[in-house]
Amino acid sequence: MDIAFASETLMSLLAALPLTLELAVTAIAFGSVLALALALARLSGILVLDWLARSYVFVFRGTPLLVQIFLIYYGLSQFAAVRHSIFWPVLREPYWCAVLALMLNTAAYASEIIRGGLLAVPHGQVEAARACGMPRFMIFRRIVMPLAIRQALPGYGNEMISMVKATSLASIITLMEITGVAARIISETYRVIEVFVVAGAIYLAINFLLTRLIAFVEHRLSPHQRQPMPIRGALKGETH
Repeated sequence: MDIAFASETLMSLLAALPLTLELAVTAIAFGSVLALALALARLSGILVLDWLARSYVFVFRGTPLLVQIFLIYYGLSQFAAVRHSIFWPVLREPYWCAVLALMLNTAAYASEIIRGGLLAVPHGQVEAARACGMPRFMIFRRIVMPLAIRQALPGYGNEMISMVKATSLASIITLMEITGVAARIISETYRVIEVFVVAGAIYLAINFLLTRLIAFVEHRLSPHQRQPMPIRGALKGETH
């Protein structure tokens, strides 16, 4: 491998890193809100909401993300009602179309992860909170959600990693994130291996840091799993 060319490629790809991170963070942030709403709809016991949430999850989990991006970016512009709506200034921008597609896709997967976390909350703790006189919203905020987040975090962490990698598909609608810049460099130099090795290393570094962050949060949210700190001198039989 040509080290000089690899270094130059690395600098070019790092310039596209902020856009990649911005796409991932924005999609995950908006997607988590929608995912929570979908999970609550599934658990609401209201047949219409449950059916709508099931249908949404079925559609977005059952179709490729690439197809969803194409339909949002190229398909919505085919409708005059969309072009003349207040949403057109947003939907005509490749960035927001990519964010919308990524958000809708991750929400479908994350909703099932969150629903599993909510179902894993011990019913006895909810009953104990009710016995203490807590209102329903306080029970949800202080008992249910913290426990559900702890249960769902490993699975949701995998979804976040998948979403970082999925941002590479945004290059097909002219966004110059890491993969888009890599494709441009390849078209100019025809040096496929070096460029994609460097691009893959950048994605690997991003996801390594993300896994470490998720592990740290999981550790902080699980104090019962930490090893207790021994009292100084207790193992030596010291007395004070």
